[in-house]
Amino acid sequence: MGKPGLFDLENHFAFYGAYHSNRINILLHTLFVWPILFTTLVLLHFTPTIYDLSQAGFLPSGLNPILVLNYGFVFTLIYGIFYVILDKKAGSLAALLCLACWVGASFLAAKFGYSLGWKVVLATQLFCWTGQFIGHGVFEKRAPALLDNLVQAFLMAPFFVLLEALQSLFRYEPYPGFHARVTARVEAEIKEWKDKKQEKVS
Repeated sequence: MGKPGLFDLENHFAFYGAYHSNRINILLHTLFVWPILFTTLVLLHFTPTIYDLSQAGFLPSGLNPILVLNYGFVFTLIYGIFYVILDKKAGSLAALLCLACWVGASFLAAKFGYSLGWKVVLATQLFCWTGQFIGHGVFEKRAPALLDNLVQAFLMAPFFVLLEALQSLFRYEPYPGFHARVTARVEAEIKEWKDKKQEKVS
């Protein structure tokens, strides 16, 4: 069963799912959410170094200053731990993907440098966010979840699209009955939203 409060995966998934029920909108998010996370980590590579791993002998000096403990790493760590707590199996996969993004983003940022890096990040983010807003405005016909709960939307977006992919491709469920329970809650929340919308119109 789901965990209480902040770590209640069923509650998080139902909240996010209620804003992403259209197949095209889900596809657009699947394509664009992880690139947004990746490019965010590219930009965070240029934040101050908290600790240099090469000085402690953990990494070869040749990787300095590429893989350093900075705010990008802290960002990655928070996301990874949160996902593992939500669900050990899919969460561990998500945490590994986050770590891979941090490593890849660090190398890319080091190669580009700040003067080119922020431009690449800006262009990618604008493209990806535009695609997502089109998904909501044209296909979902509902404002993004971030307008109602910014933190939850940003935290859950990468994990949501991963779980959607795992469920679609492999019928994965964090626990038996998860998908059916979440689907019922999503349908109920969408119905409630449509009823409120109709009341405002009338």
